[in-house]
Amino acid sequence: MTSRERVLASLDHHQPDRVPVDFSSHRSSGIAAIAYRKLREYLGLSPMPIRVYDIVQQLAIVDEDVLERFGVDTIELGRGFLLEENDWKDWVLPDGTPCKIPYYANVEKRADDWYLLTDDGCELGVQKKGCLYFEQTHFPLMERGITDDDFSDLQDMLGHTIWAAVPHPGAHLPLDEEGLAEMERRARALRESTDRAIVGMFGGNMFELPQWLYRMDNYLMYMGLYPEAVIRLSEKLCSIHMQNLEKWLGAVGQYIDIVIFGDDLGGQNGPLLSPKMYREYYKPYHHRLWSRAGELADANVQLHCCGGVHELLGDMIEAGLESINPVQITCTGMGAAELKAEFGAELTFWGGGCDTRDVLPNAAPRQVAEHVREQVKVFSPGGGFVFQQVHNIMANVPPENIVAMFDAVNDIS
Repeated sequence: MTSRERVLASLDHHQPDRVPVDFSSHRSSGIAAIAYRKLREYLGLSPMPIRVYDIVQQLAIVDEDVLERFGVDTIELGRGFLLEENDWKDWVLPDGTPCKIPYYANVEKRADDWYLLTDDGCELGVQKKGCLYFEQTHFPLMERGITDDDFSDLQDMLGHTIWAAVPHPGAHLPLDEEGLAEMERRARALRESTDRAIVGMFGGNMFELPQWLYRMDNYLMYMGLYPEAVIRLSEKLCSIHMQNLEKWLGAVGQYIDIVIFGDDLGGQNGPLLSPKMYREYYKPYHHRLWSRAGELADANVQLHCCGGVHELLGDMIEAGLESINPVQITCTGMGAAELKAEFGAELTFWGGGCDTRDVLPNAAPRQVAEHVREQVKVFSPGGGFVFQQVHNIMANVPPENIVAMFDAVNDIS
C-alpha cells in the first residue's frame, strides 16, 4: 500500500498492510521545536533551519528526512505553503536556539519577555522569561458580557484572540478570490508531490472560541446562567464557520483526505460539560458543519478533542464524527480497550498510541517501546486506528524515547 492507501484503509475500518503512522500532520501531533533540534542531532542528520510554524505552541516543521526515518504516512496541508526563504524571519527559542518563524508573526521583545501582537498592536499573549509557550492575555469580549450582545462584530473579535489571530501556514491567506486561488494552487501542487495522506486543519471550534473571547471561567458561567444567549452565540458562530468552510473546502477539498475540526470538550476526569449541555449548545452545530464538510469533500471528518469525553462520543458519532484525536488515554473513561470495544466499529482512533504525560518523557526507551506495543495491540485490529502519540511531543522529551516510540510501531508493522 501507499501511505495514502494505508491511512484511508484504516479510516474505512479495513486492516491495512501495517499500522499507519502520523507525526506532525496537525497541530496536536507534532513536536516542540526545542525537542526537534535535539532529535535531529541524536539521529545524526544534517543541520537544517528550525522552522516554527505554530508560534503559540512553538511546534517545528518536521523535515522530509525525519518523516522518512519514522515511516510517516501523513502530511499537513500547510506544508504546501511558505516554501520560500523570504517567507520566514529569524527568531530565537527559549533555550537560545536560533529558529525561523513565519513572516506574518508579529512578535516584540520587552525587557526579558516576548509579546505576540496583532497587526494593529493589540497584545494577544506573552511568553514570560523561562516559559516555553505564549499564554493568552487578551480576551476581547470579557468586559462586555453576553446577555444583550447581538454579536454583529463577532468576526472581527475572533481576529483578536491568540489562537485565531496567528494562523498556521495556509490559513494565513484571506478567503477572497485571490487567496482561495492561491490555496487551490498550493494544495494541488502538494497533492501531486506526495502519496502521503493530506490532513487539512479547518478548526470551526464551537465550545472553545467563546472561551477565547470571554475567558473560560466567564463562558462556563454563562452556559449555566444564560442559555438563550449561548445558543444565539452558537448560531452566529456556526454561520461564520459555515461560510468559511464552504469557501475553504471549495478551494482545497479535492486535495485533502482528512478535514480536522477542533473543540476541547474534556478534562482529566471527564467532560467539561454535561451531555445535556453538549446536545443543546453544540451538537446541532457540529452536525451542520461536519455534515456539510462531508458533502463538499471526499474527506474523513475528524475532531481534535483533548481530555476525557467518553460520555459524549455517542452523540458526536451521531453528529457525523468519523475519527478523533489525540485520544487522551490517561483520562477517565479513555482506556484503549474500553474505547475500542464500545466505539471501535464506528470511530477511528487517531492517537492514543503513546502516553505523552508520564511515559514518553519519563520512562526508559525499553519501557516506551513496550507501552507502544500494548496500545497498538488493542487499537489496531480491524483498522480504525492511526498511530500518533497523545498530543505534541514536549520540549523535555529525550530523543532516544522518541526514536523508541516510532521504531516500536514500525517493528510491529
